[in-house]
Amino acid sequence: MYSGSTVRNYVSGVRAWHTCHALTWRVDEIHLTAALRAADRLAPPTSKKPKRPPVTPAWLEAIAAKMNASSHLDAALFACLCTVFWSVSRLGEFAVKGAVASFPTSKAPRRAAFTEHVRVPQGDLFVSQVHIPATKTTMEGETAVWSAQPGPSDPVAAMRRHLDLNNPGMQDHLFAYRDASGKLLPLTRSKIRSRVRALVALAHVAPLTGHSLRIGGVLVFLLRGVSFEVVKVLGRWASEAFTLYLREYAHILAPYIQSTPVFQEFTRVAMPTRIRR
Repeated sequence: MYSGSTVRNYVSGVRAWHTCHALTWRVDEIHLTAALRAADRLAPPTSKKPKRPPVTPAWLEAIAAKMNASSHLDAALFACLCTVFWSVSRLGEFAVKGAVASFPTSKAPRRAAFTEHVRVPQGDLFVSQVHIPATKTTMEGETAVWSAQPGPSDPVAAMRRHLDLNNPGMQDHLFAYRDASGKLLPLTRSKIRSRVRALVALAHVAPLTGHSLRIGGVLVFLLRGVSFEVVKVLGRWASEAFTLYLREYAHILAPYIQSTPVFQEFTRVAMPTRIRR
């Protein structure tokens, strides 16, 4: 009935219950491992979600073309989507979870946590960054980084337009927008879903699902020839889990599998650690 990952989660929950109540976990690990492998193999196709399609710069441009140029909401929404995409982040880290009223206790970043045009030691190179108070993997928070990109999906230009139009205060949500009365409202996940649903219908593009933005960000940098290790750091992964998001395998692997690899001088350090071992 269930996928292997669901069974593992249930087992982990039962194990954690034993730990919390100081009870002995009387399960043979060899038998448990065999049972979990069997669960993976016996899982019905209906228990697994299809692979999420990646967002691309073209996708962002397509929905931008259907946005209202004078809409405060659309300006905030587009800045949020572009920032998430080019910083290879999770949408849930930037949007407010729950109702508008939940923002004061939300972990979504405030404008005060945003820094634009940070000059780096390598010369005339600049980045933007924002500190996220807490993420899916750490309660201490992390810093997301991005830079200017060519084309309409440039996250720096999108952010400037949003801030000029909505001008949230330092303690307001970074992507807060003004309603018809001029009141600032934090950008919630439900508002993003409803507005994007309308835009993709107008643009005739694939819907935004799950980690589509994060998957797309991984791919766009890998297809540019950026090393796996750099993408790992940009996306703030502590493990090699990001390789599960890989699509377009032939395009990504092509430089590495030629008789004379295109990236011969740094192939060893460009590939993920667990692969080059």
